[in-house]
Amino acid sequence: GIKAGALTWRAGKRRPPALSRPPSPAMANSGLQLLGFALALVGWIATLAATVMPQWQMSSYAFDNIITAQAIYRGLWMSCVTQSTGQIACKVYDSILNLSSSQQATRALMVISIVLGVIGMGVATMGMKCTRCGGENKVTKARTAMTGGIIFIVSGLASLIACSWMGHQTVTDFYSAYTPVNSKYEFGAAIFIGWAGAALVLFGGALLSCSCPGKSASAYGRQYPQGKPISKPPSSKEYV
Repeated sequence: GIKAGALTWRAGKRRPPALSRPPSPAMANSGLQLLGFALALVGWIATLAATVMPQWQMSSYAFDNIITAQAIYRGLWMSCVTQSTGQIACKVYDSILNLSSSQQATRALMVISIVLGVIGMGVATMGMKCTRCGGENKVTKARTAMTGGIIFIVSGLASLIACSWMGHQTVTDFYSAYTPVNSKYEFGAAIFIGWAGAALVLFGGALLSCSCPGKSASAYGRQYPQGKPISKPPSSKEYV
């Protein structure tokens, strides 16, 4: 009777609920990596578009300027004249040495920004968790993605400095008393696109740089051998 009662009590005893495993930090970082890479890619496209656009500076009609039937645009590689009829005539600069120092520096910085963006995209792609290239070690891939984010940050800083330099030169020439009235220029659309692209690249690179795991994250997925359950010695009452 005592043995049957003990078996009945053991059968009716409930097991404690299993503890749910917390979400892995790697899964949380993968979303930041995708968002950062997407923002950096859009910013790099905007930087490339701003580099090839001729609308870095546009002719100003402020003060006593006479409004003419044409608009003059100056870019990093060419200058364009737009007629009121819609016709556009562009001319590539004949000599680089004839350009101002701000234009030469802006061209160099924008080209460096584009090249660094390409390198950053390649490195970040190898380190992202959604890709299989770059090995299977999650810690190494996360550090590779962080390196790509740092390259994106340097690329964004280069384009930001270039656009700000050109903007400062435009403002200085506009308010200078030595600049003829008919030679004053204002901000073009390319400068604003460059600023927006630089901001996106910087923000995307910052998100990618935050994906480097610490020591706790590297040891998170470590598996340990399962121990053997300790069996309770049979009681003397069970033999009665």
